Amino acid sequence: MAEPAVVVDGTPLLGRRTGIGRYTACLLAELAGAVPLRVIGFTARGRAALPGLVPPGARVVGPPVPARALRACWRRLPFPPVELLGAVGDVVHGTNFVLPPSRSPGVLTVHDLAFLDDPALAEPDLPALVRRSARRAAVVCTPTAAVAEVVRTRLDVPAERIAVTPLGVDPAWSSAAPLDAEARARLGVPGQYLLFVGAGGPRKGLPVLLRALSADLPPLVVAGPAAAGQLTAPDGAVTRTGYLDDDVLRGLVAGAAALVLPSRDEGFGLPALEALACGVPVVCSDVPALREVTGGHADLVPPGDPGALREALRTAAARPRDAASDAARRAHAAGFTWRACAEATRAAYHRAART
Repeated sequence: MAEPAVVVDGTPLLGRRTGIGRYTACLLAELAGAVPLRVIGFTARGRAALPGLVPPGARVVGPPVPARALRACWRRLPFPPVELLGAVGDVVHGTNFVLPPSRSPGVLTVHDLAFLDDPALAEPDLPALVRRSARRAAVVCTPTAAVAEVVRTRLDVPAERIAVTPLGVDPAWSSAAPLDAEARARLGVPGQYLLFVGAGGPRKGLPVLLRALSADLPPLVVAGPAAAGQLTAPDGAVTRTGYLDDDVLRGLVAGAAALVLPSRDEGFGLPALEALACGVPVVCSDVPALREVTGGHADLVPPGDPGALREALRTAAARPRDAASDAARRAHAAGFTWRACAEATRAAYHRAART
């Protein structure tokens, strides 16, 4: 069967890359050249940057369109379809929870469904849009089997319409070296530190982590867009770096005593896998997706329990690093590649095209 031409929602490529932005960028990079790609941005703000963000072989289509206006229409009717926006293909891929209306079959990526239980995590219209998108999709992609099960039960999607497409790790993580003293000094990072990577807020467990800190633990470094008001902790206990470029972030992760991901819910947990790729110990919540992704190579703690988290961090910080354990972490992470993610997604496109 010929490769179907695929219209891909490239909106997550714009602005500072979140985990979904990284997923979209890495997926497109692997698919380009193998699959005819038309990339569309459902936004007016920053849309002019999109042509410079897609890989060679992918073509940007469609005009700038206000996102709010589009969502307001899609909330009520499957209009306008992407074809009226200049995006014509055999399959349409909604990379970020919402499948744009189309005359062609659709593939939808659902990264997690935490917002169904905590409306504060998303725009008010997202649950309805996701449910409608899941009903229309020929195939729903999820990053883990854990999310696939939630999609099956919470969105009533039959298992035969779900494809698990695990995320990958860029090979650069496996060769990352810790930041040198000069680079750490520029960031205000101490020689030994625990590391949290990601957005703040209750879902990612940052408030629980701050309550778990104690004087006998290494200081905490927070990398990512966590709001300053969320970092209420004793003076000197927390260093906030803000958003970092990938090469700096890799060095920061590689030099950590442990990466901490105390989320109460996760769809995949890419920072944990990237830390394992560096050989760095990981302490994370005992939730289904993180158990699945870390595969026995992390210290797991009950979510929301600062006392248990404190003890796990003490153990991780005191445990001597050894080459065998570091190699086992790296080997586990090496099993997750963006090429495999792209091939699984490509198979989903073929399934959708046959419907």
